[in-house]
Amino acid sequence: MSLNPALLHSDAPVADLQARELSLDYARTRIIEGLSLRVPQQQVTAIVGPNGCGKSTLLTGLSRLHKPSAGAVLLDGKAISELPTRTVARRLALLPQDASAPDGLTVHELVRFGRQPHQGMLSQWSEQDRLIVDAAIAAADLSALEHRPLESMSGGQRQRAWIAMAIAQATPLLLLDEPTSALDLGHQIEVFELIGALAKAGKTIVMVVHDLSSACRYADYLVARQDGRIVAEGAPAEVVTGDLVEQLYGVKCELLRDPHSGTPIIAGVQRIRTVG
Repeated sequence: MSLNPALLHSDAPVADLQARELSLDYARTRIIEGLSLRVPQQQVTAIVGPNGCGKSTLLTGLSRLHKPSAGAVLLDGKAISELPTRTVARRLALLPQDASAPDGLTVHELVRFGRQPHQGMLSQWSEQDRLIVDAAIAAADLSALEHRPLESMSGGQRQRAWIAMAIAQATPLLLLDEPTSALDLGHQIEVFELIGALAKAGKTIVMVVHDLSSACRYADYLVARQDGRIVAEGAPAEVVTGDLVEQLYGVKCELLRDPHSGTPIIAGVQRIRTVG
């Protein structure tokens, strides 16, 4: 993916996001209980764990889409639930797993929505907005398809369009729910590398990742969840062990080291029990 470096830099201060004794319920069932987490700034944090452990629920809780049953989420030291919507939208962008758009909407029109938090009575559409939208579309490798309706595109192309919209929002904080779930291997790598470039340029990124090896390779910080709680967190090379993989997924495995990055690679996987 090509990327305009100007898109990566922002005059906005670094975002500070944390959860304090956060509890989240879904359909009267406690999904997350008393969770405390401070997201490392200007790094990529990956949330991992078995299906149903509340990874996506945590992400929506951090973005204030999911109201806490107890505790609080703080954005820049203030309760996120008490901040104006436009203020939150200028500081935090969320890409949900089940994003949808009206029929007929084109890639370009979708990505333009990312600039809405920056519009107002005294701040209308500008040349800078146009440049940011164009750069975001180029970053997602969709320039040749920007006038195509979303429904005419493959699942992977649509996913990249949503990622472009999140980039165009130009927030210091990005929350991404399985951003590579519909992508082929080549585009998975491109998206992960783009995420890494955004972090290196100063953005703070939290992503839910299904594949543990990918999380280890592309994240600076890992948060492993099980049964509504955090069971391990830290640099992937330090916290990912055979015992942790068995605890999370009910499998035996061999841990290898990536010869280029030195991060753990999961190999020789054998199911030994059912998780959940």
